Amino acid sequence: MKTASPNSDSATFIQGPNTQVGFLSVAGVVFALIALVTGIQQTLDHRQDRSLVQIEELARLPKGDYLKPALLGYHHLGADVLWLKLVQVIGKRHNTMEDYEWMAHALDVITTLDPQYAYAYYAGGVILGDLANRPDLANRLLKRGHEENPTVWNIPFLLGYNYYFLLADPDMGAYYTMQAASLPGRPAYLPGLATRMAAEAGKPETALAFLEARLRETDDPEMKKFFETRMKEVIIERDIRMLERAVDEYRKRHGRVPPSLAALVQAGLLAALPLEPFGGEYRYDPMTGTVTSSTHPERLKTFHKRNRTPAYRYPKIEQPAYVFPLRW
Repeated sequence: MKTASPNSDSATFIQGPNTQVGFLSVAGVVFALIALVTGIQQTLDHRQDRSLVQIEELARLPKGDYLKPALLGYHHLGADVLWLKLVQVIGKRHNTMEDYEWMAHALDVITTLDPQYAYAYYAGGVILGDLANRPDLANRLLKRGHEENPTVWNIPFLLGYNYYFLLADPDMGAYYTMQAASLPGRPAYLPGLATRMAAEAGKPETALAFLEARLRETDDPEMKKFFETRMKEVIIERDIRMLERAVDEYRKRHGRVPPSLAALVQAGLLAALPLEPFGGEYRYDPMTGTVTSSTHPERLKTFHKRNRTPAYRYPKIEQPAYVFPLRW
């Protein structure tokens, strides 16, 4: 009987089945993934309401923790496919609150399949926060994204935005914006915005500590100048707040406003008047009891907060974990 050499066609034929089995195994997993993600669509496509079909696809998605093992290592591909499906729903002209609920569910599944899918966290946060007006759902997604991607600056930045502008919580807004401003790749304006938010939140000391840390980290002369100037602006805000508190205390004790800032020292409310860091002076209006700086008459504030009532139709996320209105 003729023996085939290793390089012969017969040898290739003998090795072929193992190679084919391996190829078929990979192909089978891919086909199974496609079938898993698109199977629901095939059973629902006969309906006329395509938008309803797309939402039902999201509603029928199992939790990411259940789906991930079924994808046999192809969970990143699964996340990409599901993201493309989600984009189709987002593109609808009108989405109901329930639609956004299921978008939140789909985003949870996508980011469970691929926890480092940073763009999905950020885009999902925008969708749920601004479009759905559900900052509670947005922040739950973003907080997990921040934990999974601690060096991505725009995720804590969006958290800061949501807290400050959507939830009217300047303390938490400043907290997350400062975290974002400390990360690599952040835009140059972010440290200034973070310190303004901290100052307005009533925490100028926090803003100063942040600026001092940033000043030590940078070697750029322009950035050093920026941080030094901003520190002086924050000091003005700190001093004005201190003087205003002393004025209020004087009013409580004497039943009238002080005639001058010097009267605060004479009354023992201050050891001495602070020096204005830009070389100017602090001015006091006894008619109104307000204090200003001669060099920076405008107070250190950020943008006006959005006056928009959250459109919560379902309970805010609390412990135990949030339950969606429909069940798969």
